Amino acid sequence: MTDYIDAPALKAWLSDGQEIALLDVREHGQYGLSHPFFAIPLAYSRFELRLPALVPLQSTRIALYDDGTGVAEKAAERAIAMGYGNVHVLEGGTPAWEAAGYTLYSGVNVPSKTFGELVEHDLGTPRIPAEELKAMQERADDFVLVDGRPFAEYSRFNIPGGICCPNGELSLRIKQLAPDPKTKIVVNCAGRTRSIIGAQTLIDFGVPNEVVALENGTQGWLLSGLELEYGASRLYPEFPEDVGTGDESKRSRAVAEARGAEYIDATQLSSWLGESDRTTYVFDVRTEEEFNADGASGSIHAPGGQLVQATDQWVGVRNARIVVADSDGVRAGMVASWLQQLGHDAYVLGGGVSELAGMGLLKSAGSPEFATLESISPADAKARTDNGSVQLVDIRGSETYRGGHIDGALWSIRPRITADVQGDVPVLLVADDQGVAALAASDLKGAGIEVSRQLSGEVSDWEAAGFEIVEAQSVPADADCIDYLFLTPERNQGNLDDARAYLAWEVGLVDQLDEQERSVFTIVPAP
Repeated sequence: MTDYIDAPALKAWLSDGQEIALLDVREHGQYGLSHPFFAIPLAYSRFELRLPALVPLQSTRIALYDDGTGVAEKAAERAIAMGYGNVHVLEGGTPAWEAAGYTLYSGVNVPSKTFGELVEHDLGTPRIPAEELKAMQERADDFVLVDGRPFAEYSRFNIPGGICCPNGELSLRIKQLAPDPKTKIVVNCAGRTRSIIGAQTLIDFGVPNEVVALENGTQGWLLSGLELEYGASRLYPEFPEDVGTGDESKRSRAVAEARGAEYIDATQLSSWLGESDRTTYVFDVRTEEEFNADGASGSIHAPGGQLVQATDQWVGVRNARIVVADSDGVRAGMVASWLQQLGHDAYVLGGGVSELAGMGLLKSAGSPEFATLESISPADAKARTDNGSVQLVDIRGSETYRGGHIDGALWSIRPRITADVQGDVPVLLVADDQGVAALAASDLKGAGIEVSRQLSGEVSDWEAAGFEIVEAQSVPADADCIDYLFLTPERNQGNLDDARAYLAWEVGLVDQLDEQERSVFTIVPAP
């Protein structure tokens, strides 16, 4: 039986100081159009796959919601079957939330983006417009342009001359990028938040250089009529073995502790990990290369800059502890200083990542019980399709399906698949994720629909087997692409109207805050 909660009661839960996971089980596009401020996206399409990592303890108080369509009830059933014992559903979903007078926010990573705007306002983070940066380039001024985004984002598009140095790495590596204190440092991202947080990180860290954020990032560059660079590969330098010792690590700790983040030892962490009634997340905030080289078994990699920018990707429980660790004594402290100001209970493992080995870090709920589907070769699938013994159902992303799919294959998605699939012919799933396919298959089987197998290979293999691959830019219709967020989708590809709309949305977030939402942030000047 579903345990419902109404909107006012849920609103009160969000500020009672106890742990709570507020999970939006709609698909990404639906979440991005409207959601409560503290909501964590966990699409029903992959619900059981991601729930244990986002909500490690089965005793955690969980509130699920949708838009009143019954998906939250389905997700609640799955969570209870996995052993979660404190699961609730928001009665009436987002319409009820809005009817109660509470704001629904559009976009993603809303708390972090709102926080960036508050940081710029409260701390006076200096900035320059794109025109000034362009003039600096033309004059060959003494400056370095660092792009605070991950390399995958940077390499897609960047401002000419920029060097990729993700925000979490800035405090550690900036001395090599700008060894002369007279060199001006400009930090940019695609929009506003990481430009602001990156620049303020260096200012707080106490670099002697002048530091500024590039106003509106790459989008501001485009709006000024300037061209981006594509496919760049300039990356931060490797750091010397002795980096992070002495004054640098002391400064990082001073900043973290001034903002309320505490340093703990391995004994304390081990004790916390043994608790069954309080969630403790532990993250290795170093680069992916470092983590892959010597990350502790069972530890979770969360690059420091992205952990601040997109905390909801890793942390599903509000009021949980977050422990971060590095190998240098510099990065983790600066990351914790931001997490603490964002309203999280942040700690730094003083002994670093070396102390994580053998600590039993994966203290999380069990994995869902389902069997992955057997695969079928494209040739066998073609033969079965031709003789009508299977029907193809494509559950890849809607934009992927539009870009090229097997002619005649039906597009569907887990929340709707039992309603979309008709007839008694067994289903052959086309998917690019085995786990997602298994979850969809479990729903189909639960509805009495036979599932044959999952098609193996890629588009080229399907085509070689004789399948005709077709494009369909309007199928599924936009309204049915619930997994895709159409909000200003071309803002980084030269669509100036989209860029303006996105930047206006980002700046306007602060004005939407109510007292409860604003109160979580505590912005403290660095010592």
